[in-house]
Amino acid sequence: MAEAALKTVPLDKARVLQWLQTYGVYAGVALLLVVNIVVTPHFLSAENFRTQAVQVAPVIIVALGMALVIGTEGVDLSVGAVMALAASVTALYLGYGLVPALLVVAVFAAAVGLANGALVAFVGVQPIVATLALMVGGRGLALVLLPQLEDLRNPALASLGSGDVLGIPYLILIAAVLALLVAFVVRRTTFGRQLLAIGDSRPAAQLAGLPVRRVLILVYVVCALLAAVAGVLATARLQASDPTSLGNLMELSAITAVVVGGTPLTGGRVNIAGTVAGAVLIQLLTATLIKHDLPPSWTQIAQAIVIVAAVYAARGRGKR
Repeated sequence: MAEAALKTVPLDKARVLQWLQTYGVYAGVALLLVVNIVVTPHFLSAENFRTQAVQVAPVIIVALGMALVIGTEGVDLSVGAVMALAASVTALYLGYGLVPALLVVAVFAAAVGLANGALVAFVGVQPIVATLALMVGGRGLALVLLPQLEDLRNPALASLGSGDVLGIPYLILIAAVLALLVAFVVRRTTFGRQLLAIGDSRPAAQLAGLPVRRVLILVYVVCALLAAVAGVLATARLQASDPTSLGNLMELSAITAVVVGGTPLTGGRVNIAGTVAGAVLIQLLTATLIKHDLPPSWTQIAQAIVIVAAVYAARGRGKR
């Protein structure tokens, strides 16, 4: 009897770990919501929910691109720099109109993504090294183009940052549409299946005749474009371009959202719903600490604890 009881313990632990891997991020969001409802004044107000959703929208958009990259067993550390670069380019070309400015931003972002992808796919540089170089160089270029904060007074940009449809801000709608689109690409398209196959085993994907290099380049280009979208939206919301601080540590927030959301760093799987929930979890955690007058350092410590807990829970999840 004693031996039988002991044998059930690992099974129970395995079940708990599996549950945490699958539903832990949603449980964390629910727990933070309950805690805030109880201890945070005016948390249930519509204005508060609107504010939280608007603030988390750029994080979700960047995390979507990061999830695709991590799905290929890579990582992109340059997303924050791309956000800063998008802010600088937007400020420089906004005088020609919003649409021309956005097209130029897309060209710059695609160039960064192309450089990242080429270094990884053709040169064979490790993703963390390749994107680290673009992280430093990209922000440097952003500061060369626009050395300091600049206020932007453009009606079209202001409408993008503060406008809404039926009371739902454009930022939230854009983030939601992009999340659905990326989820569709991952689950229902050939490109998505190829992406996951490459993350599962790049040598096997090559032997199977998949266009590994092309897919990798496209993944990094898409990630950079999504980061640029987030940069433009953040700039529109602030009505100012600040390449010095915009996007700082965004790569860490995005990676945290992806990992906490159930996408393994070993690649081969992408959990879009979990990624969105992971971004919401980080936003709620940060907002909770701020609303209770705790210093920013506590936010960083809390995020570190969340990362460690997510990595611990992800043990053995790996590729499937």
